[in-house]
Amino acid sequence: MMKISDAQACAGQLAATSDSPAADIELLLCHTLECSRTFLFTHRDDPLTAQQQATFERLIQRRIQGEPVAHLTGSRGFWTLDLEVNATTLIPRPDTECLVEKALELLPSQAARVLDLGTGTGAIALALASERPAWSLVAVDRVPEAVALAEKNRQRIGLENVIVSEGSWFEPVAGRFELIVSNPPYIDPDDPHLGQGDVRFEPLSALIAEDHGLADLRYIASEARNYLVDGGWLLFEHGYDQAVKVQQLLADLHYHEIGTAQDYGANDRITWARWTESVKQEKRCDAE
Repeated sequence: MMKISDAQACAGQLAATSDSPAADIELLLCHTLECSRTFLFTHRDDPLTAQQQATFERLIQRRIQGEPVAHLTGSRGFWTLDLEVNATTLIPRPDTECLVEKALELLPSQAARVLDLGTGTGAIALALASERPAWSLVAVDRVPEAVALAEKNRQRIGLENVIVSEGSWFEPVAGRFELIVSNPPYIDPDDPHLGQGDVRFEPLSALIAEDHGLADLRYIASEARNYLVDGGWLLFEHGYDQAVKVQQLLADLHYHEIGTAQDYGANDRITWARWTESVKQEKRCDAE
C-alpha cells in the first residue's frame, strides 16, 4: 500500500514534463487527499486508500502527458486568492501579480473606477477588489464560459465591488475610469512556444494576436483614450520582448509618463502610461 512518503517520491516521474515536479506532486496529493501541504509533511507514514492511490496515479499519468496541474486540480492560487480554473481561459500566472502590484501603486485607496479587459478567471479584477474595497471594478471578457467562471469566482470569494460583463473589449462598457488594466493576447501566432508546456492546453484565442502579437495591445491603447478620465492610467501585461514597441505605440498615441517593470523572472513584462488631454493638446501645438 502506498504511503504519503511513497507518493511524494513519485516526483521523478514528472522530471521530463515539469520544471517543478516536487511541487506538482504536492499539489496533486493535496487535491487527492483534500488536505494541506503541512499535513503531507506531518503524516508522511499515513497510507493512501486504494481509491486515493488510483486517483493519484491517474493524475500523475495525465500530468506526464502535459496537462497543467491547475486543470487537474481545478484551482490555482493567485495573489491571496484561490481561483477556480478550467480549459476555457488562461491559467493565472505568478508574473501577472506584478501587474496587480503596479496597479495598487498607481492609484490611491480612495474611491475609483477600474476596468479589467479580458478578465478570464477574474484574477486581476478580483485581486484588486480584495485589496481596494473602495474601488468599483468592471471585469470584461468576450467568452461566455470565461464570464461565467469569473462570476463564479467573484461569488465564491464574496466580493461585491466587481461587476463581470460579457463583450468584446470596450463593447459593454460605459463611462470613464481612473485605471484600465489588461492582460490581453500578445503572443505571435508563429511563436514556437505555443507548442510547448501548459499553453498547449489553453485556448489560442486568449494567447495569440496578429501583428506579431501587438494587435490587441494597440487596439486597447487607442480605444482606452475614450474611456479614461483626464489623468487616468493604462496598464498592460505584454510579451518579454515587446516593451520597446509597446512604449512606442503609447507615445505615438500621445500617452505620457510611460514606464515598464520586470516580472519575477527579470523580464520586461508590464508597461503603463498616463492619458492627459492637455498633454495631447500641447503635443499637437508643438507639431504645428
